[in-house]
Amino acid sequence: MDLAELIGLRPVPCGGLLVALTRRCPMSCAHCSTGSSMAATEEPDRRQLLDFIGSFGAEDRPEVVMLTGGEPLLLPGLAARVAGLARAKGARVALLSGMFFARGGRVPERIMRTITTLDHFSASLDVHHEREVPRADVLSALRAVLDAGIPASIHLTGTGRVTGTGTGADTDDPYLVDVVADVRRVFGARMPMLVNEVRPLGRAAGLVRATPPGPDDSLAAPCTLAAWPVVAFDGTVAACCNQWTVDRRPVPPHLRLGHIAEDDWPAVRERSLGSPVLRMLRAVGPRRLHARYETEPAPAGYCRSCHALADRPSVLEGAARDAGGRVGELLDRLTTEQQRAAGPAALVRRMGCGRYAHLVEPASGEDLVPTNAPRTATPSPIAHERSSR
Repeated sequence: MDLAELIGLRPVPCGGLLVALTRRCPMSCAHCSTGSSMAATEEPDRRQLLDFIGSFGAEDRPEVVMLTGGEPLLLPGLAARVAGLARAKGARVALLSGMFFARGGRVPERIMRTITTLDHFSASLDVHHEREVPRADVLSALRAVLDAGIPASIHLTGTGRVTGTGTGADTDDPYLVDVVADVRRVFGARMPMLVNEVRPLGRAAGLVRATPPGPDDSLAAPCTLAAWPVVAFDGTVAACCNQWTVDRRPVPPHLRLGHIAEDDWPAVRERSLGSPVLRMLRAVGPRRLHARYETEPAPAGYCRSCHALADRPSVLEGAARDAGGRVGELLDRLTTEQQRAAGPAALVRRMGCGRYAHLVEPASGEDLVPTNAPRTATPSPIAHERSSR
């Protein structure tokens, strides 16, 4: 399973399931959106989690299960068990790691055994990670993963530092230019990359400016994040992977799908697919939803306006009226089809770093490699100034 296929499934309602195996992490990155550390203790109950994964049916299982954290490979045995159960039900499994184990460029045998149970392996790379594990070591470990026959990718986050006259993701971040060139020299087009920006969440709240408010309220802006349910650190199942949603207790009622102690996958899936407000969020986004059914202006911010829906009964009633039946099902399906038809790069362009969106495709991106740029085996100077995950 390559990165483009994985991202291509992202708009599909219940096409995937995100599982946070633990909040613990041996790294202490200043930009961590989850606030992970080795002092953190939150993780889902193992038996409940395995039972939840085991409840997948042949006809209703997600296409992919994405294991994350914290650092999921702190629990290699659990990760392998989850992967085995999910794959036995017909799902594919991907995992995102911060690469704490890669110092020296090697993959420990126990970790490699877990990686070989996966259908896709992703490494998180950025300035903060490079301070703890050198880039050259990460790339060497990724070569070992590829040599083991497991498709791999890099989740790369920029620094927010740019040159040129533009702003944000469409200008040159020197760190990104350097890393992309380095990865291309080592792997050619064999290593796709998903490039993103630092978000002001968790420990990164004070590092970067607030997220822009998003599109005008008169425009539809489908929320792809509301497509895949998320098993949070305490076993709560949320409808959205926004970190504020995953961490907030109680989860806003319209974004809470259940708990693995009480609910199985078929119940969670039915709630997600059948929820009128989630259908509308996936079709037009929260701000357009406010504008359609509410006279009061939406709170600033795309995600914050979604959370506020819990206190806007007129919006929930309007969504139930317009998207509660076959029309809502059709709207959900057509929105999904449109986003999938546009392709994974278009989705990344809309939600991530536009300049580098095409790097999710395995055979693209050569035009971004300066022919005269020196090869880098250690972090660039910017690595000591700021970063992200």
